[in-house]
Amino acid sequence: MKNEIYMAGPSVTKEDSEIVMDALQNGWYGKNAYYYVETFEREFADYHDRKYALMTPNCTTALHLLLDGLGISEGDEVIAPECTWIGSVACISYQRATTVFADIDPVNWCLTAASIEAAISPKTKAVIVVDLYGNMPDYDEIKKVCDKNNIYMIEDSAESLGSTYKNVKAGKFGVGSVFSFHRTKTITTGEGGMLLIDDEDLFQRCKFLRDHGRQPGSYFNTEVTFKYMPFNVQAALGYAQFKRINELVGKKRWILKGFKERLSDIPDIKMNPEPEHIINGAWATALVFGVSHGVTRDIALEELPKLDLPVRPFFYPLSSLPAFNDEKSGRVNNPIAYDISSRGINLPCALNLTEFDLDRYSEGLRTLLGFS
Repeated sequence: MKNEIYMAGPSVTKEDSEIVMDALQNGWYGKNAYYYVETFEREFADYHDRKYALMTPNCTTALHLLLDGLGISEGDEVIAPECTWIGSVACISYQRATTVFADIDPVNWCLTAASIEAAISPKTKAVIVVDLYGNMPDYDEIKKVCDKNNIYMIEDSAESLGSTYKNVKAGKFGVGSVFSFHRTKTITTGEGGMLLIDDEDLFQRCKFLRDHGRQPGSYFNTEVTFKYMPFNVQAALGYAQFKRINELVGKKRWILKGFKERLSDIPDIKMNPEPEHIINGAWATALVFGVSHGVTRDIALEELPKLDLPVRPFFYPLSSLPAFNDEKSGRVNNPIAYDISSRGINLPCALNLTEFDLDRYSEGLRTLLGFS
C-alpha cells in the first residue's frame, strides 16, 4: 500500500507540544499572559537583525498594519508582482488604494528593478516585493529604484524564512517585512504572522493600530483601528518551532535538493534557482516545464493526481483572477508572468516527506515528461 504524499504540512515534536502545554496551563495571568508572544517577537527580531517585531494573527494582517502605518490610502498606488498569493496584495484593497501589477524575472520569478520602474507613476507610494517560493530578487537594484523615486520598499518574506541575499537574511530589506506562520509554512502557529520594523515611530504606530487604537494597558481608545493581536498559546508554538529553525529550513532545502538531483538529467525544466550570492530557504519547490516538453500547468494538474500524486499550480497571474478581472491588460503588460504561470507547478513540500516519497513523486514526473 502506498503512503499518501501530502503537499504541505508542519513538523511538530513532543518538545513543541510541551511548550504549548506550558502556555495553556500557565500563560493566562499577569506578566505570563503575553510571555510567549513577547519572547517570540524579541528573538525573531534579533535573528533577522531588526529592532522591532509585532506578531499578528496572520501575514495578511501584518501587511495591512504596515500599509496603514505608512499612511497608504485611497488615491495611492502600490506596485506588486503579477504572480503571488492574493494575501500579498489584499491589504492594498483594504486601504482603498490601487494595486499596480508588474512583471516578474524569468529566472527567479520575483519583481525586477526594471519592471518596478516601468510601473511607477506620480501616485506610486510603495512597492511590495515578494520573495517567491524562497527565491530572492536583486534587492540592491530594487532599492536604488525605490530611493530614486522616494517610494517605500516593503518585503513580503512570507515564503522566504531561511533565505539570504548576499549574506543578509530575508526579512531585513525595506521599511518593513512580513512573515507567515500558516499551517503550510516552514514554522507554524496554525495561522500567524510577524511584522519586522527598524523605525521606532513606525513601530509604535503599528503597535497602536494592532489593538483597537489604544496604548498598552490603556482602556482609552483614541482611534477606531484593528484587532490584530496574537495570543499566547499560538505564540508558544511559534517560539517552540523557531528554536528548531535550522533543522526545519534544512529539511526544506533537503527537499529542493532531492528533487533537483532526481530530475537533473531531464533538460528544459527549471526549479528554484540558487545563484552564488543567494541561499534559498525553499519553502516550496516550484517546477516550470520548458516549452519543448509540451506539458503545461493544466496538463500536470490533470495527470499527476491520476498517479496518486498531489500537485498545486504555480501562482496564477492575479490580474487574471475574477477578484481583479484585468487579464487583457495583464497579458500585455506582464507577459513573462503569464507565460511562467502557464507552465509551472508546485511540488510537495511537507516536512514529513521521505526519500521514498521523493523517489515516487520524481518517477511520476518522469512518466509525465516521457523520461521514465
